[in-house]
Amino acid sequence: MSNKDVLFIGYPKCSTCQKAEKFLRAHGCDAQMRDIKTEKPTADELRVWHERSGLPLKRFFNTSGMIYRELGLKDKLPEMTEEEQYAVLASDGMLVKRPLLITKDCVLTGFREKEWADCMTK
Repeated sequence: MSNKDVLFIGYPKCSTCQKAEKFLRAHGCDAQMRDIKTEKPTADELRVWHERSGLPLKRFFNTSGMIYRELGLKDKLPEMTEEEQYAVLASDGMLVKRPLLITKDCVLTGFREKEWADCMTK
């Protein structure tokens, strides 16, 4: 798969993101990791990825992160509109589940090797 066909977003200090990056390299992809903290996804990007993914929007939230807990999002999300959720996600990259793999055929949140392998062979 060509690097221009792959958008890989993660946090360089995250061990799961590092593992995902090694996986990509082992599968012949050397797409550079976009740092989710310094180049956070926009609400528009998140909307497009969410729609393409077929996943519930909640899967895009890093529910185990400190900021998620500090903001009390567990209790607030059910009352929020999708637009409000996109805005919150876009406000801080650390709220977004990582790593993200975006290709022309799939959008995946988190690193699950089997899913990533299936996506890379599409």
